[in-house]
Amino acid sequence: MLVALLVHGCQVNATQSALEDYANSVSSLNSQSAANGKQLFTQLAQASASGNPQSVQNGINQVLNDEKGVYKKAQQVSVPDQVKTGNANFLMALKMRIDGTTNISNEIQPALSTSATPASVTAIAQETERLYASDIIYKDYALPQIYGALHAAGARFSPINGDQFVPNVEWVSPTFLAQTLGVSTPTQTSGKPTPGLHGHSLTSVSVNGSTLQPGGATNTLPTGSVPSFVLTFNNGGTNNEHNVKCKVSINGSSVSGTATVPETFAGKNAQCTVKLNAAPPAGTQTVVATIEKVLGEKNVSNNTLTYTITFQ
Repeated sequence: MLVALLVHGCQVNATQSALEDYANSVSSLNSQSAANGKQLFTQLAQASASGNPQSVQNGINQVLNDEKGVYKKAQQVSVPDQVKTGNANFLMALKMRIDGTTNISNEIQPALSTSATPASVTAIAQETERLYASDIIYKDYALPQIYGALHAAGARFSPINGDQFVPNVEWVSPTFLAQTLGVSTPTQTSGKPTPGLHGHSLTSVSVNGSTLQPGGATNTLPTGSVPSFVLTFNNGGTNNEHNVKCKVSINGSSVSGTATVPETFAGKNAQCTVKLNAAPPAGTQTVVATIEKVLGEKNVSNNTLTYTITFQ
C-alpha cells in the first residue's frame, strides 16, 4: 500500500510539473505572439506616413517570419493529455495569426498604391477580423480549457499571459483602416441603397473660428491668403454614410476646394475642413458650400449654403 501511494504521489507530481511547464510555455509563446501583433499594427498605423509601400510590406513580412517562429515553437512543446483540447485551440489561434498576417502582407501594397480601390481596404479588414477572431479563440476557449486542466490536477501556476494580438477592435472596421492608411473608404456608390433614410443637412460654415452669416449678410475675410472653411452638418438619416464629400467654391472663378469625411453617423453632427486651392479674388464674392448627395438621398435642398464674402 505504501509503495502504491508513493508511486501515485510521484505520478501526481509528474503530471502537475508537466502541466506547469506547459502553462509557462503557452504564456511565453502568447507573449511573443502578442508582441508581434503590436509590431504589425504599428506598421499599419505608420504606413501612411512612410510613403513607401514596399518598406511597409517588408516590415509586415518580418512580423510574419517572427510569428511563424512562435508557431513552430508551439508545435514542439510537450503537451500533457489533460490540455490537448486547449492546446489544439491555441495552435489554431496561432495559425490564424500567420494566415491573417500573410494575407495582409499580400494586400498592403495594392491598398497603398495610387490606384488603390476600396476593395483593397476591405480585403485587409477581413484579415484583421481573422486576427481578432484568433484572440477570441485563445482567450475564450484555449485559456479556460487549459486553466480547467491545471485546476483539476492541483497544479500551481502563475497567470498565463492573456495579451491580444489585435490591440483594438477598431482595426476590424474598413472605415478606421482607410483613415489610418490614408486611402479611400469602402463605400456604396451605385446600385440599390440600404433601407431607411439617407442624407445630410448643412447647418453652418466657419472660418478661423468665426461662423459665417448666410443670406444677404456680408462677411469679411482678409485677401491674399488661402482660407480653410469648416462645414458643420448633420446626418439626418437612419444610416451611417461613407465617403461623404464636401465642397466649397467661389462663383465665377476656378477657386474651390473639396474634402471627404470617411464616415458620418445616423442622427449625429459631423464636420469637414475644406481648404481652397488658391487665394480668392479680391472684392465681394459669392461662396457656395455644399455637402454632396449620397446614395439614397432624396432631399438635397438643405445640402447647400451660400455666403457673400468680401475679401479685402
